[in-house]
Amino acid sequence: MKFFSIILLLTVGMTLTGGAQAEKADAKQPTNIESDQMEYDDVKQINTFTGNVRLTRGTLSMKGHKMVVRHDPAGYQYGTMYAAPGTLAFFRQKRDGGQNLWVEGYAERMEHDGKTEITKLFTKAKVKRIEGTKVTDEVEGEFISYDSNTEFYSVNNTSAGVSKPGAGRIKVVMQPREDKNIKVKGSDDEKAKGDSSSKAQSTGSGNVQNNGTDKAKSVDNDKSK
Repeated sequence: MKFFSIILLLTVGMTLTGGAQAEKADAKQPTNIESDQMEYDDVKQINTFTGNVRLTRGTLSMKGHKMVVRHDPAGYQYGTMYAAPGTLAFFRQKRDGGQNLWVEGYAERMEHDGKTEITKLFTKAKVKRIEGTKVTDEVEGEFISYDSNTEFYSVNNTSAGVSKPGAGRIKVVMQPREDKNIKVKGSDDEKAKGDSSSKAQSTGSGNVQNNGTDKAKSVDNDKSK
């Protein structure tokens, strides 16, 4: 099957991500989409990419089997990424606020509304926030909606976006935060105590030396007499 590599210059409103406080500079970067096949419907303003689809824009990356991008008359874009059977679609993007902060998401289907900046993940959905290599927060459910403007999560136990008794359970894991005000052993306070002890020992030894010198001088004076 013929390989297509296409660069789409999408507007600033297009942000295919489910992450919290996504990297702002990504919105101004060109969007690169690679796939095995592409179809474009000029009348409906729809791009359809099929086969090992890979999207990159700045720090954002997405992977899936099929992706559909629709454009409305006002210029907004709406993207949907589909996973291949038995797999999950994937996205990863750097977050603002630090050097190594990331967000990752997985689902069988992902939809992003470029007008409202709301991202929806359907079926086996999972979103993780990461600092370096450590996962700080993780949420799982059949449906996850995330509003990047308000940083509001909504998680439900059915892919229809509503929760029903007995349909399943959602799962949230929140790791404890490190208290940076807690001083570890060997901190400045203990170092200060050590310095004080060293000074005291130094002063004491100095007094002993001085006393010994004074006694020696006294003996010499007695002999001279």
